[in-house]
Amino acid sequence: MRVLLAGESWSMVTIHQKGFDSFQTTDYDEGHRWLSAAIKAAGHELDYLPSHRAMDEFPYTPEDLAPYDAVLLSDIGSNTLLMPKAVFLNSEPRPNRLESLRTFVEQGGGLVMIGGYLTFNGIDGKANYGNTPIADVLPVHLQAGDDRVEAPQGATPTVVAPEHPIAAGLPETWPVVLGYNRLRPKDGSTVIATAGKDPLLTAGTFGSGRSVAYASDCGPHWAPPSFVEWDGYARLWQQIVRWVGGRN
Repeated sequence: MRVLLAGESWSMVTIHQKGFDSFQTTDYDEGHRWLSAAIKAAGHELDYLPSHRAMDEFPYTPEDLAPYDAVLLSDIGSNTLLMPKAVFLNSEPRPNRLESLRTFVEQGGGLVMIGGYLTFNGIDGKANYGNTPIADVLPVHLQAGDDRVEAPQGATPTVVAPEHPIAAGLPETWPVVLGYNRLRPKDGSTVIATAGKDPLLTAGTFGSGRSVAYASDCGPHWAPPSFVEWDGYARLWQQIVRWVGGRN
C-alpha cells in the first residue's frame, strides 16, 4: 500500500538567561521513527511530510489524495492544514484540505488520527479538529476544549475486542502509556483497546472508507521507551494500517 504520514515534527526555541545576558538557540526533532519503521517493514511505500512542509505540500484535493490507501495524521493541528501560506499570508483561496480528506475517506480511503498535544482537540483545544469536516470521519466524538488525560503513573492499555483484525496476535495488555486524548466512541464503531475507562484504539467506517482513532502518542512523550520498544509495537501499527487501508 501507499501511505501518507503528516506531522510528528517540532521546532524548539530556547532562551538561555545568564544573569544580565541572554541568548537563544533553536533545535528541530521528529518523533515518527518507530512508526515509520513499522510501516516500511510491512513493505508499504511511505511518504512523510513534517508539519512545516505539510502546511504547503499536503494534498489539496481528493484527486491528489487518491494515490494513497491510507493517510495518517499525528500531532499536527487543523490550522496547519487549513491555512497554507497562500491563504494566511496572501489571502488567496485554496481548497479546504480537511473537506478533501473527508471526501477521500467517503470514497474508500483510510484515515488514522494519532493522539498528541495537537491532535483531536488537543492542548487548550488548539488542534480543534472537532470544528472541522474530520469530525464526521472519525469513529469517535471529540471532547470540547482541552482533551488531554495526563497519566504520569502510567495507564495500561487493555484489549477489549480481541476478535477485531487490528488486535490479531496481540496480548490482552500492553506496556503503559503516559497519557492520551479523551474520546467517546460513536455508535457503530468498535473500541478495540482502552486506557483506564477511556477508548485508546477505536475503529469505524465512513462512507466506503475506514477510520481509526488511536488516542495516545506513537512516540515519546506519552509512549515511553517500554512502549515503542515493545515487540508488539510494529505488529500493532502494521495491522492498523492494513485494516484502515481495506486489506482485511
